[in-house]
Amino acid sequence: MAKLARLPGFDGTPSPEPGAGRAPRLRTRYYAFLSYSHQDKELADWLHRELERFRVPHALAGKLTATGVVPRRLSPIFRDQHDLSAGDDLAVEIEAALAASQFLIVLCSPRAAKSRWMNLEIESFKRTRPEGCVLAAVAAGEPFASDIPGREDEECFPVALRYKYDRRGHRTAKRAEPLAADFRESAEGRRLAFLKLVGGMLGVGLDELVQREQTRHHRQLAFIAAASLAGMAVTSTLAVTAIQARDAARDQRRQAEGLISFMLGDLKDKLEPIGKLDALDGVGGKVLAYYQHESINDLPDAALVQRSQALSLMADVATQRGNTDSALRLYRESMAGTAEAIRRKPNDPERLFDHAQNVFYVGAIAYARGRLDEAAARFGEYRQLADRMVALDPNNMKWRMEQQNSLANLGSVRLAQRHFAEAASLNEQALRAIEALSTFDPNNRDYQESLVESYAWSADAERDAGHLNKAVALRERHVALLNSLISKGADVAYRWRLVTAERKLAFLYAMRGQLALAIQHMNIAAPQGDALTRIEPDNSKWLELNAQAKSIFAYLLLVSGKADEATAQNEASCGIISGLLKKDPSSADWRTAMQECWMMRGYIAYAAGRYEDAASASERAVAVGRLENSVDRARDAFDVAGAYRLLGDARKGAGDSRGAAAAWTAAVQSLPHVDAERPTEMREHAIVLARVGRTEEARKLEQRLAAIGYRLPDIGRT
Repeated sequence: MAKLARLPGFDGTPSPEPGAGRAPRLRTRYYAFLSYSHQDKELADWLHRELERFRVPHALAGKLTATGVVPRRLSPIFRDQHDLSAGDDLAVEIEAALAASQFLIVLCSPRAAKSRWMNLEIESFKRTRPEGCVLAAVAAGEPFASDIPGREDEECFPVALRYKYDRRGHRTAKRAEPLAADFRESAEGRRLAFLKLVGGMLGVGLDELVQREQTRHHRQLAFIAAASLAGMAVTSTLAVTAIQARDAARDQRRQAEGLISFMLGDLKDKLEPIGKLDALDGVGGKVLAYYQHESINDLPDAALVQRSQALSLMADVATQRGNTDSALRLYRESMAGTAEAIRRKPNDPERLFDHAQNVFYVGAIAYARGRLDEAAARFGEYRQLADRMVALDPNNMKWRMEQQNSLANLGSVRLAQRHFAEAASLNEQALRAIEALSTFDPNNRDYQESLVESYAWSADAERDAGHLNKAVALRERHVALLNSLISKGADVAYRWRLVTAERKLAFLYAMRGQLALAIQHMNIAAPQGDALTRIEPDNSKWLELNAQAKSIFAYLLLVSGKADEATAQNEASCGIISGLLKKDPSSADWRTAMQECWMMRGYIAYAAGRYEDAASASERAVAVGRLENSVDRARDAFDVAGAYRLLGDARKGAGDSRGAAAAWTAAVQSLPHVDAERPTEMREHAIVLARVGRTEEARKLEQRLAAIGYRLPDIGRT
């Protein structure tokens, strides 16, 4: 770590060279300038508050260290949004504040690393200050991650912080190592990191500062004890008043918690069906604000449950908006509360249920991010919790439904792990159980919800196992159930499920060669997707579903010879996916969708005889496909093989036989070595083998496809 140095103008060190740019002087001299991204405002607020109210231990104040004379207080601290006047030239005032600050504290995160303004602030400060006067407070990300291939997005240090500056204020190629305090949750802890930061500014060791803090704390405790003894006599005379105040406070809290119960119950239930995210977010935020100053260990049982419910609600809203990092943090925080509730009362099935929901959603996020082992562990924990619920109350149908949901979740993991037959069996068991429950109580919303999901998972598992007729039958029942629920006034959640169900049923019909029927169902799914996104334009899930529907529609239209209509649908899909990737470039599902976008552009160009355009689009699809990291790596490999195959077809169409052969060879090399293939993957495998002359192997695959009734035409066949 770089040593801390004294600042020009504070301890007699030389001023900047003559002719260097100067910022206007401010009357106020600041002890430190706090630079941060406004997306890190919460930690910045805390750090600012703690710095300005920190009192330097008496034994250290006035002591001479490497950074100068130790002050009694670390104030004032400059922050742009609080300390700037309403001047016309914001940049001038910021430079003046930087020039008047002894230290620069940079709150570092991946967001900060990308902030142009923070980088300019660091540059301005370093031009007139020694390296040691810049301190880093790491909030998130990883320092110098940009030096590690593949982890560049984790970089938390802005560029100007990573390099040293010479005496003329010019950046050099030498790497800087600023003193850094780690405020990340997984690291030192806020208080220790704070003391490390303070120690860097004061020029004293961390151990000395911690020891002084502890000494002062012990003195305060002794004083409090003495004062308590002296106050006991006074306290006894106020006992009656205190009891009355306590009773009044208890009544007020009871009223407040009653209102919170209404907000998390009846009010939430009324807001959820209309899909208004801001209102739902507001409900959760109000509840958390009420409990924000209390530790979960200090909360009574009812308050602990309400706080966890509010966190789960806000996590759900964050998920719908596509903010999966925020959702995961909120679910984990809620999970800590529900785990504490179980610790207090381990044999309460309601508490087990609340905890199981959080465990499930944490597993679901891991599943969506391709971390199958973590997802399997969470779903396994979910299954154990469900089993405990049933053991405690065997006659409770709600707990039995949780048991079956956990079975379906295990089936989903097995499906992602390409154990298609096992996945189909697991989902069939779950479906039979839920069908029995829903028949027993057809008006139970939870049963209907689970039945809808079970139809979907079971149909997908049967499709991937090659049971096309069974998959079609399940999807038809799925669509019929959704339409029935919607006709009875079901909420938007069922409407977006219908978009997916119609899309998947359409493709199943196409796989059996029933193109007219497939397009008929897509003419239902695509407009429904547009209608949903108009209700809540910021709902990332609905946008994704809309894009998927348009992409499949484009493929089926092109296979049917309707190239112009296919182009319109595909470009609309590509536009939606591009917007989603700007929100979260790390989403594997959205990257996969972008690869499909380029593949469709290539197919459309190829069908029109524009072979150069087809080759260019397929090359983009290859590039995107190589970056994929979805739940199913083998599927990613098949996608890359398909892109190479299309590239070879386009090159052959353009008369480049050698280039075509090279692309087809790359397609064969990209094929994964797996024990089981989906029908669409088997078809791609057969086509690729045929392209390189391995006709006998291709013929055997085609025979297997014919045996299961696969009839979907191939756009790129030459």
